[in-house]
Amino acid sequence: MPHPHLSEEDVKLRHITPAIEKAGWDKFSQIRMEYYFTDGRVVVRGDTVKRLQGKQADYLLSYKANLPLAVVEAKKAAETLGSGMQQAIDYAQIMDLPFAYASNGSAFLEHDMLTGKERELTLDEFPTPEELWQRFARGREYSHEEEKLITQPYFFAEDVHPPRYYQRIAINRTVEAIARGRQRILLVMATGTGKTYTAFQIIHRLWKAGKKKKILFLVDRNFLVDQARKDFKPFDSKMTKIVHKHMDSAYEVYLALYQQLSGDDQEEPFREFQPSFFDLIIVDECHRGSAKENSRWRKILDYFSGATQIGLTATPKEDHDASNSHYFGEPLYTYSLKQGIDDGFLAPYKVIRVGLDKDLEGWRPEEGQTDIYGNEIEDREYNVSDYDRNIIIDERTEVVARRISDHLKANDRFAKTIVFCASIDHAERMRQALVNENADLVRKNAKYVMRITGDNPIGKAQLEYFTDPAQPYPVIVTTSKLMTTGVDCKTCKLIVLDNVINSMTEFKQIIGRGTRLETEYGKWYFTIMDFRDACRLFADPDFDGDPLPLEPDGNDGDGSSGTGTGGGNTRDDDEDRPPMPRVRGVEVRILNERVQYCDIDGKLITESITDYSKRNIRNRYATLDEFLHAWKTEARKQAIVDELEEQGVLLSALREASGKPDIDDFDLICHVAFDQKPLTRAERAGNVKKRDYLHKYSGQARAVLDALLDKYMDAGVGQLEDIGVLALSPFTEMGSPMKLAKLFGGKPGLLQALKELEDALYAA
Repeated sequence: MPHPHLSEEDVKLRHITPAIEKAGWDKFSQIRMEYYFTDGRVVVRGDTVKRLQGKQADYLLSYKANLPLAVVEAKKAAETLGSGMQQAIDYAQIMDLPFAYASNGSAFLEHDMLTGKERELTLDEFPTPEELWQRFARGREYSHEEEKLITQPYFFAEDVHPPRYYQRIAINRTVEAIARGRQRILLVMATGTGKTYTAFQIIHRLWKAGKKKKILFLVDRNFLVDQARKDFKPFDSKMTKIVHKHMDSAYEVYLALYQQLSGDDQEEPFREFQPSFFDLIIVDECHRGSAKENSRWRKILDYFSGATQIGLTATPKEDHDASNSHYFGEPLYTYSLKQGIDDGFLAPYKVIRVGLDKDLEGWRPEEGQTDIYGNEIEDREYNVSDYDRNIIIDERTEVVARRISDHLKANDRFAKTIVFCASIDHAERMRQALVNENADLVRKNAKYVMRITGDNPIGKAQLEYFTDPAQPYPVIVTTSKLMTTGVDCKTCKLIVLDNVINSMTEFKQIIGRGTRLETEYGKWYFTIMDFRDACRLFADPDFDGDPLPLEPDGNDGDGSSGTGTGGGNTRDDDEDRPPMPRVRGVEVRILNERVQYCDIDGKLITESITDYSKRNIRNRYATLDEFLHAWKTEARKQAIVDELEEQGVLLSALREASGKPDIDDFDLICHVAFDQKPLTRAERAGNVKKRDYLHKYSGQARAVLDALLDKYMDAGVGQLEDIGVLALSPFTEMGSPMKLAKLFGGKPGLLQALKELEDALYAA
């Protein structure tokens, strides 16, 4: 039995690790300790950003690389044997593991996820890797051939990162499903979560095992092919991109635009191959039309119907016109935007909802009023759905452009920005308005603002530069439909919605343009500026749930119905429209504006930072007395601050919002949550001196405590909780940390003096 006073780390070192290694688990290849499988959610309040603690398993045990079987949670010896089991089960469920263990060093408690049963094991009874794998294989009823494919290794190279846990789940489930003979598979993964990487590992494992020998990766846009070529680079000479409808049967992995394969009714190049030529087809962005029965996608898929077909999408489409699940089946695995943000792999967002008076109140022309062309304007009330579709108000475009520019000027004028407009014409007018608002930077580089739409080859040619984090220009791009999907702009920090959006598919795709997290380039979150109330869709349960038939007209504007060459469908508008009435001289002003944040539950909160923080603090500490007790008894005050941050309460942002930069964390919490009068850190330090608390110390010892009070006044109570501060100025002039500790009778005496000083600071 372990000594009852052993810490968790001691328990792991002395009991758990030796027991696992004794069972035959290799410490270099099969045991991962302190394994972080999430990065930790990024929380934004105001302009303050904080990354929370990621999820960490004490042990992750793998049969082979990326074939993990079990998680082990350790607790200190004083805890019960099963005290860590709920956490272990939670982690096992998240990581899709069959076994969960908990231990306090005395034995192991095993939870078998396959049977739902638990049992106690002695330290000497921990199962071997082979034993655990065989139990898992029997539970899954693998045949010998299935097991051989399922255990096929991943592709490894120095420049290829190991899969994140959700990618591993998607890959392993897909390989298992194919091993069992499944022919249609749908994977739903939020934009920015690495669908192409996932596809590569699936393909490579199946190809290396000889299960799939001729593979087609099918997309609808050139830049998606180019992105795939980078991830598929290890296939090298075995891989080709189909160009100019040239079909060469000598290769094994084919990257292709469906337009290049389908041609037209008179010429369908894919028929040059036998229907049995491909045995695996992966369709990227499959929501864009591959499931429509009358689409040219389906001609290809139906022709090669004997091949295993995998659909990849961030937004499965379900309406009367097309159904991904009807064609591919229910998703084999779903990793949602909410999960990605919660895990810290995707960027959170804040929303600025701007209400223009003419949008909220409507606009009606005066009797007989004419537009700039001299045509009389139809006498009716126009609203937000009409602007830039049925009527143009130039001043409205100018006000939107000015608000966008003001935001960039106040934050970062070189933040990559996408402005989604109602049409190509609207995108061009918005480009002009943005140029005029940013003439100083446009004068330096004309590519500061550009239009990227399907009809504009010059703009489309700049897409690669816009998406390249190393390229500063273009900065602001206006678009209509072209950039709603597939565009991988990692550093996009601002998405502007100036188009009425009713399709959940389209909305989720647009939001996906900003979800990539690129901390290397200073992108921790992105901002959505909404002029047309599109963000109401965040409140729809379907935003992060299963798709429902939402589009009664069968047209969500995803551009999948058009034709095109080279770059896929490039048409932004559904039809050619007659000239719209265009009006000038209308006063347009911003009537209201709201800033919303994504809370820890994934919901947009509209309340102020102060109100939000008060609510969450009081959810944790119902009364002032409860908080005071917790503060008094907690040895490390920072632990309370850290706990509140996990609930989304960022004290640095709250302090800024309160306008009281010099108050202590303690006073800030009491003031905001319990309406107590706050003291500044200087006032608290002054009270300690007034009470002559330091009278029992003299000489250098008192000088040390005086200096610590000064540190407290500068930076807070954390300065009293880390004796490492003694290695900093001005303490270095007084002597070494060891010498200073001796002034208090050694380290224990120093720690006691710091504790008493801390108590004195917070004395009533």
